[in-house]
Amino acid sequence: MTVRTRFAPSPTGFLHIGGARTALYCWLESRRRGGEFVLRIEDTDRERSTDAAVKAILDAMQWLGLNHDEGPFYQTQRLERYRQVADGLVKAGKAYYAYESKDEIEAMREAAMAKGQKPRYNGYYRDRQEPLRDDPNRVIRFKNPIEGSVVFDDKVKGRIEWANAELDDLVIFRSDGWPTYNFAVVVDDIDMGITEVIRGDDHVNNTPRQINIYHALGAAVPEFAHLPMILDKEGKKLSKRTSAVSVMEYRDDGFLPHALLNYLVRLGWSHGDQEIFSTDEMIALFDIADVNKAASRFDTEKLAWLNQHYLKTDDPQTLASEFEWHLARAGIDTSGGPAPADVIVALRDRVHTFKEMVEKAKIWYGPIVEWDDKAVAKHLKNDTAVAVLEQAKALLTDCVWKPEPIHQVIEQIAVTLELGMGKIAQPLRVALTGKQVSPSIDHTLYLTGRAEALKRIDVAISKAQG
Repeated sequence: MTVRTRFAPSPTGFLHIGGARTALYCWLESRRRGGEFVLRIEDTDRERSTDAAVKAILDAMQWLGLNHDEGPFYQTQRLERYRQVADGLVKAGKAYYAYESKDEIEAMREAAMAKGQKPRYNGYYRDRQEPLRDDPNRVIRFKNPIEGSVVFDDKVKGRIEWANAELDDLVIFRSDGWPTYNFAVVVDDIDMGITEVIRGDDHVNNTPRQINIYHALGAAVPEFAHLPMILDKEGKKLSKRTSAVSVMEYRDDGFLPHALLNYLVRLGWSHGDQEIFSTDEMIALFDIADVNKAASRFDTEKLAWLNQHYLKTDDPQTLASEFEWHLARAGIDTSGGPAPADVIVALRDRVHTFKEMVEKAKIWYGPIVEWDDKAVAKHLKNDTAVAVLEQAKALLTDCVWKPEPIHQVIEQIAVTLELGMGKIAQPLRVALTGKQVSPSIDHTLYLTGRAEALKRIDVAISKAQG
């Protein structure tokens, strides 16, 4: 049998970090086993589902590179199928119509609680065989088994057993004419041939109900794997107050998609002490059965370390398009500046994210907007600095404009003026950036461009003499 996994987000908001990890684990499990990965949008919550959220989810999946083999399927386009299956259960005596009002249901719950029992449906309509009739309160309830128990071997949590006596007759079709989650998801997974259901452990309580529906429909029950939560560094649930939780926020903050995936795969799974994984390695090594039962803690500093690793080791040309996206987002016109790949080479040892890189790169795509007065006073306001700048202007006018020849010019100035490299580099650095910190002076000059560098050196000479 072909292994088929699915990722089924609800479009009531962005794709959050927990959802991204679930999608990654589903994707890896199917890829490792030569299976298929299905994307399904569970959009039956009509009050909260939005087109903007659907787009945000699809954009995030595309950015992460978690390509699906089938889909996206939308539950709202399958309404007739759900009705057909629900009607079949009613006809088979495995589901029934119930007509209680909201007030009656609430009174039922309160009465159960008053007796020290769980608030639940009391089965009033279970055996009445009420016919279909127009009624604003009409729902369809599943006739859950009363005796016995549901047992399943969770690939992460191990053996789980649930007494049927603990489960009431859940609603499978609401009074608004839409199916409930627990019903629609079973019909979808049966129709789509899903063999492995990998999802968050907030769904563990739903699983026994769903298994009983599988049995009622005479369908094979898939394997289940429920993933532990992701917590923040303090051990609390991830929230916007403590960290970014949307996948696309991490793109906005300058992280690479494969760095985020590499970090997420280690939140609950490991392969010895290995920290860095290529996509091919993740596919080859990952096994859902090896996922830890305990919750994981999200550490942004660790993610930043991983991100810098990829900035430093990836081919700059392959990173250029993502960097260009960040430059454009910051309103920077790159047409008159250096090639983004060259900027990456100059700055990748100094930053952890593209967002940081953009801030440092602005100096090469526009004029100096602010001078560091202390840097000017220390490194320009002296005769030595003027001599350095005048020598540089003369020699840089005709040299080959590449980092290595530029570096040779800097060395020549140092020999001619009998000065250390620091005494040469600092006046030039301030002249080119307005500050006393930048990448190597040869790269700083190269990225500024010959014409612009000579202009800035002229301005710096005027400041030094002024």
